[in-house]
Amino acid sequence: MSQNKQLLQVRNLKKYFPISSGVLFNRKKRYVKAVDDVSFEVYDGETLGLVGETGCGKTTVARTLLQLYHPTSGQILFDGINLTDLPENEMRKIRSRMQMIFQDPYASLNPRMTVGSIISAPLDVHTQMSRNEKREKVQELLQLVGLNPDFVNRYPHEFSGGQRQRIGIARALALNPDLVVCDEPISSLDVSIQAQVVNLLEELQGRLGMTYIFVAHDLSMVRHISDRIVVMYLGKVMEMADRNEIYLRPQHPYTKALMSAVPIPNPKKARTRQRIILQGDIPSPINPPQGCNFNTRCPVAQEICFKEEPVYRELAPGHFIACHFA
Repeated sequence: MSQNKQLLQVRNLKKYFPISSGVLFNRKKRYVKAVDDVSFEVYDGETLGLVGETGCGKTTVARTLLQLYHPTSGQILFDGINLTDLPENEMRKIRSRMQMIFQDPYASLNPRMTVGSIISAPLDVHTQMSRNEKREKVQELLQLVGLNPDFVNRYPHEFSGGQRQRIGIARALALNPDLVVCDEPISSLDVSIQAQVVNLLEELQGRLGMTYIFVAHDLSMVRHISDRIVVMYLGKVMEMADRNEIYLRPQHPYTKALMSAVPIPNPKKARTRQRIILQGDIPSPINPPQGCNFNTRCPVAQEICFKEEPVYRELAPGHFIACHFA
């Protein structure tokens, strides 16, 4: 993938949400540090997986990349264009090249709109297609995602969860985007349907040449679909490497704990594997620990971990890590 061009570059991205506490005239403004100094790149045609526990900042990163949240600081370079400095009218032109598949197929589709209206909404905003052209395009997209083209006049409540997610995928593909952010697109679906949706995404990527950022909890599914994986914890990147490097030779203690939780279909191997159980709860992003964010739960933490934040560095070609002892 490193031979391909960099489609997206994220540099020192931060997203803090302000909160207020105290009485009316004596309020202290504090911040939820949802994303704190995150850097990575996405190459043209690849799938980059974003993994981590709930609350680690994966979805906030995804939404900030698309400027649904405006970043507190940092740079987001899409095809060489700094999105953080773009005025709204220029950003509108870029949005057609960056689309999102949302997590909940029940909440992301307007129940008052027909399937045809939902899928054609991006076409209404970004194109000058005639009514007949849009109808033909919608039917083509429905067929592309495995649905009957005659479903254009039906409403979302007439479909199952898997079919609704296919409608959401069709909407994301309407403008032929270069980058599609998949925000846990299979987490609310049945296991059998999850495999169908992932296979569909892989088939569409091969056919249309899109680039994916795939956010998920299911580590085995992330390994299946991703080329490289970014591991996040409490708003920061802990480790980033090729999928096989992450799964077979994890270096960060947090990554090792995550990988030890992945189910193994072979009972004999599963019994011999050492399970790493992390102690304690995730600290509050309002007041993260001093030094390394992971020091309160790390089984190998030493004095330096509580005083100095580890430098995010390249351990080996393409393998980045933030740990004092890697």
